[in-house]
Amino acid sequence: MSPRWLSFVVAALFGLFFAYDLWEAVGNLVGLSATAANLGTTLSAFGWTVLVVGLLLPAAIFAAAVWLGRRRNVGVQALLLLAGLCLSAVASLNIYALFGLGNLIV
Repeated sequence: MSPRWLSFVVAALFGLFFAYDLWEAVGNLVGLSATAANLGTTLSAFGWTVLVVGLLLPAAIFAAAVWLGRRRNVGVQALLLLAGLCLSAVASLNIYALFGLGNLIV
């Protein structure tokens, strides 16, 4: 079993990458809202749903990866967090590619 502080360091380092994903989702939400306002329209309910799911997804995946790796050694924990980071990136790309950011505006 590895030291507990090392697990916290690994989780914190990966947490920075997940925070960047979260920051991108906030940027999409704010930017698309501002774009819709400049066009004199609003986001559709479906648009809000897609953007909020994109916002919550990185945090939920990070929490799940930390929870699944809590009793494992640091290497396995790092691999779980890396897989979660990849899943978060793919899910975000799929959400925005499938629905298209332009389709979220009324």
